[in-house]
Parts: sequence; C-alpha cells; structure tokens
Amino acid sequence: MNTLPPSFSRRALLRSTAAVALAVPAAGLLAACAGSSGDSGTAAEGKVTAANPFGVAEDAALDVVVFKGGYSDDYAKFDEKLYAKKFPKAKVSHSGITEIGTELQPRFVAGDPPDVVDNSGAKKMVLGTLVADGQLANLSDLLKAPSADDPDTTVEDTLLSGALDPATFDGKVMGLPYVFTVSGFWYSKTLFDKHGWTWPTTWDGLTALAAKIKKAGIAPFAYGGTTAPDYFFSPLMALAAKQGGVDVIKAIDNLEAKAWQAEPVKAAAEAIASLASSGYFLKGSEGLDHTQAQTAWVQGKAALYHSGSFIENEMKAITPDGFDMVFGTVPPLSKTGSLPQTALHAVAGEIYVVPAKAKNVRGGKEYLRTMLSKEAAVNFTKTTHALTVVKGATGEEDFGSTALGSVTKAIDAAGDDLFSYLFPSWYADLATTLKTEIANLLAGRTDAAVFLSKMQAKADAVAADSSITKFKR
Repeated sequence: MNTLPPSFSRRALLRSTAAVALAVPAAGLLAACAGSSGDSGTAAEGKVTAANPFGVAEDAALDVVVFKGGYSDDYAKFDEKLYAKKFPKAKVSHSGITEIGTELQPRFVAGDPPDVVDNSGAKKMVLGTLVADGQLANLSDLLKAPSADDPDTTVEDTLLSGALDPATFDGKVMGLPYVFTVSGFWYSKTLFDKHGWTWPTTWDGLTALAAKIKKAGIAPFAYGGTTAPDYFFSPLMALAAKQGGVDVIKAIDNLEAKAWQAEPVKAAAEAIASLASSGYFLKGSEGLDHTQAQTAWVQGKAALYHSGSFIENEMKAITPDGFDMVFGTVPPLSKTGSLPQTALHAVAGEIYVVPAKAKNVRGGKEYLRTMLSKEAAVNFTKTTHALTVVKGATGEEDFGSTALGSVTKAIDAAGDDLFSYLFPSWYADLATTLKTEIANLLAGRTDAAVFLSKMQAKADAVAADSSITKFKR
C-alpha cells in the first residue's frame, strides 16, 4: 500500500509530456479557468486569451518572494524572465530570503502579501494554518488552465500523479509543490571507495558501517541541531514505514490515539536513539545549524548526512572537486518488514502559494503556470540537479551529477513504494514539539520512550483542541 498513487514513481518521472488528446477544446479550457475563482486580487483585469487564460493585465506588477535555500533562487529569476516576456510592461519584483515566516508574517497580517510565495525552508509558514485562516487562493483554475506548452492539455495533466497531495486540503488544492524530493543518507563515493565501504541493505549493516567509520577517525553522522534536527526524523519514519507499513504513518498524521506507541514506531525511535548512545554523531552537532553541519560533512569530518535531494545544490559552492556525492536509501530494521529495502520517503515539496489578498492573484497564478512549462522545468533540473513535478521534463538526463544520477536510480528501484508524512505541515504546535523533542533525542538528553510519550501527548492535545482545523488522509 502506498501513501502516494502508484503512478508517482520513476516510470511517471520518465514519462513523455507528449500532447494528450482531450475532449475539451482550448476554448473550453479557457472558459473553465477564466474567472472561475473568487480570488482575483486588486490588479486590473486584462483580456482572456489562450496565452493569457487568467486575464492578467499587461501592466500589472508582480511581487515574487522565493526561499533562497537549497535550490538558491536563480531558477526563479529565470522564470521571472519568462513571465516578463509575456508581460513586458509589468514590473516584476524579486526577493530571495531565508526566513519566509519571519519576514512575511507581518505582510500577511497587514493584508499586503506578495503575489507569489515559495513557502519553504526551516522557518516557513505552516500551510495548514494559512489554509484554515483563509490566507491562500484556491488553485483549481490553474489546474484547469491550458498548459504553457500545449493549449489542448491542462496544467494538471502535465503533473506527476500525487504531486498535489501535500497541498490538498479537503479536496482543494491550495498550493503548488514544485520539486520532487527524496530523503535519505548522503555520502562521498570517493571516501567510501577509498575505505572499501559499501552502502548497507539493513539497519544492522548501517550500524556496523558506522562502527567502521568511527574506527577510521571520522564521525559517522552529523546533523544541524539548532535549525534542522527534524531532518533526522525522516529516517525514523522511514524505519517505521518499512517495518509496519504506511498505515503506521497515516495513523500519526491522523492524530490517532496511541499512534506514536505503535511497535514499529517504538523500534524506529529506539534505533535512532542508539546512534546517539553509541557516540555516532559528530561531536557538537546539537549546537550546529544545518549549514554548519553540512559544511562539516563535505569537509570530511562526518561521513553521512541525512537530507533531501536539495543537498547537492545547497552545498555546491564549497563541495570539494571529486567528492562525488551520492544517495543511500534508509535501510530497514529487518528484511521481513512491510515495505522493501528500496522504498523511499518521497514527496513533492517547495510549495508555492498565491495569497488570497495579493494585489495580483491572476499574475501569481500565471507565474506558476510559467514555472510548469517544460522550458522552466528543464532549466530548474539543469541548474539545481533536482527533479520537478513536471512529467518527463528531462527524461533520464543527469547533467553530469553523481547525486542526481544516484537519486534517479533510487527512484527507479523504489518503483511504487513511496511514502510521506504530512502532520508537520498541518499542525504548527505538533511541528514545533517535534523539532524540540527530536533534538533532545539526538543529543541523548532523552530516550526513545520519553520522545514518543511527549509526541503522543502533544498529538492528543491537538486532537482534542476544537479550535484547530483537522485534516485527514
């Protein structure tokens, strides 16, 4: 059983974006999207055409704010140039920032949000909260609009199946996840080849490898304890899912009683805690931010770092030549679990939103449509070595990247066995508690039992709070 639809797999990633014959002609698509949403902003309305399905006024300014993190923001500047070609009279403003929530919360409160926001990063706004507060525009008309590359194919039909799940609330798509991200352990192939190490297929094999790495005078693992300790929650959930199946994760997302006390979750938490008790983390990791931890890793002070597939681009400026970064799937606790060793934590992320109170909602949606063009998607993968949610945009091209090549191989091996968890983007209080408690677990300040008890207590409190909007998988 999968948390993502079966077609959200390597096969779908490589599928061609050839035109699909639709029963509805281009004019029908325009009628379906133009004026179908009540979110239009205050900008003047332009003429609706095949090239301008939302009726963006040709001189309406566009305010774009992008998270300048693992993927930088150069790709967004490229997309803005594509937008400017369509609307040369429009002023396009660009801001690349690192603390999305901190900097944009005041603008949302004041009713003056940007037109497009890449709501990503360690300090992103909680998507569920924005949805519950009515702060985001519904993107249903974007999905029904003709795609940028083929007027007879809707935007929705150019996307990987399941790509919209992380931004879908009660059947309404309230954001656009743009990047197909997989999470796992990262290491230098050069370092592994030098020592004769190979990637293990079981958790026992990983801990045995960690012992060898430590004996070689290198810290097995590093993590950013001050900003991103929850990066290391992903392997915990991977272990739980591979042992007990994806229903274990769904129970946690759905705030079910005793979900955090399920045996596969206990076993997973104990496995992660054992890394701390065995002294396998880089000394001082609890005091490092994620950039410092990642820097220590590429400098060879630690052999393994758990992260999403944005890591290569995030560290490209300081990664030594010949490092040959590659991806390792989280190995299972046993070979008799519910999911195979090759199963992956994969999710469409880097969620873009169009604020409901933006001045130019039409332009915001048109910008997202531009991002989903093949030209924009190819540029993104070429410059960031990460995949987008646009089907078959780059085929099997790895652009000379060992990291991208290893990710595509891992996705191919996983097939349909992909899973994800959503509660951190649904419930702000639970996400905050997770960061605190996983940091305590990794630092050895608490054990697995205390970690799980505190997470269950917070989950129960959220479930019992009638003022919090609930979501269900």
